[in-house]
Amino acid sequence: MSNGNFLTDFVLLSGRSNPKLAKDIGKILKKEVDEPISIFSDGEIRVKITPNLRRRHVCIIQSTSYPVNDNLMELLLMIDAAKRASASEIIAVIPYFGYSRQDRKEMSRVPISASLVAGLIDHAGADRILTVDIHSEQAEGFVRKPWDNVYGSYTLIPELKKRRTRNLIIASPDKGAMNRATGYARLLHAEGISLVYKERDINVNNRSETLDMIGNVKGKDVLLVDDMVDTAGTMVNAANYLKERGAKTLRAAITHGLFSGPAIERISKSAIEEVIVTDTINLSENVRKNPKITVVSVAPLIAGAISRIQSGDSISKDLIL
Repeated sequence: MSNGNFLTDFVLLSGRSNPKLAKDIGKILKKEVDEPISIFSDGEIRVKITPNLRRRHVCIIQSTSYPVNDNLMELLLMIDAAKRASASEIIAVIPYFGYSRQDRKEMSRVPISASLVAGLIDHAGADRILTVDIHSEQAEGFVRKPWDNVYGSYTLIPELKKRRTRNLIIASPDKGAMNRATGYARLLHAEGISLVYKERDINVNNRSETLDMIGNVKGKDVLLVDDMVDTAGTMVNAANYLKERGAKTLRAAITHGLFSGPAIERISKSAIEEVIVTDTINLSENVRKNPKITVVSVAPLIAGAISRIQSGDSISKDLIL
């Protein structure tokens, strides 16, 4: 089969985690998206794929976001079904990779959950993994399969440039996001970088406290950058602290918007003027309609990555910012 045929002879499947994003990717690639998931009355997941997969490449689009375990099980079952249907290559396209924060053993008697989940995807039969802004890039070493990770900055930077912000300072809400802040500062030609210190209680989920900061933000337009926002405690604490230290305006650019629990209420009451977030996670209408939330789509980014995987072209050449 010629390389040209490989460009068109692939199948897109989607679970229930983010069907709108999958369909948007399908429109760009001019492909129908098969949705093979149904549910038995007792809650068991049923997968029945419609198109013939024999000797074809299959891209399964499924974020493992809330409900995390249901969406993960859907992904594993779709991979298994495709494998048993004689697909020649199965690409697990996981815009948001759940469990990615549990990537190390930070205390006694805990699992390395990200490693286990990656191993399950590998064992189910995936030949390749594609993610957007995986929380820790060392997770790509958890499996001995090709793993492409593209960056949300490809989608967020053009939107941020529309703001034409002057006196820009890029702020990291914790030391873990410092490399990302450095990248954004370079791409947006920022005046400098600020780092907010926080102390996290590893025994309590989603709890942290801002302690101090490095950098001068007085009279500056500040952009907070991070890979995800969950309950928004870290981001809001950092933003309020930066406001106290004299920041003129405050925005945030986030790839993955989990917006769990009190997140929207916290953001609404905070000093943050705007949160620009991508659609790697299927956002509720409540989130999309919030006046402080701006949503941009990663569909062109993922569609471009899938196209390059099929053609054998470099992903990093055009899709990495």
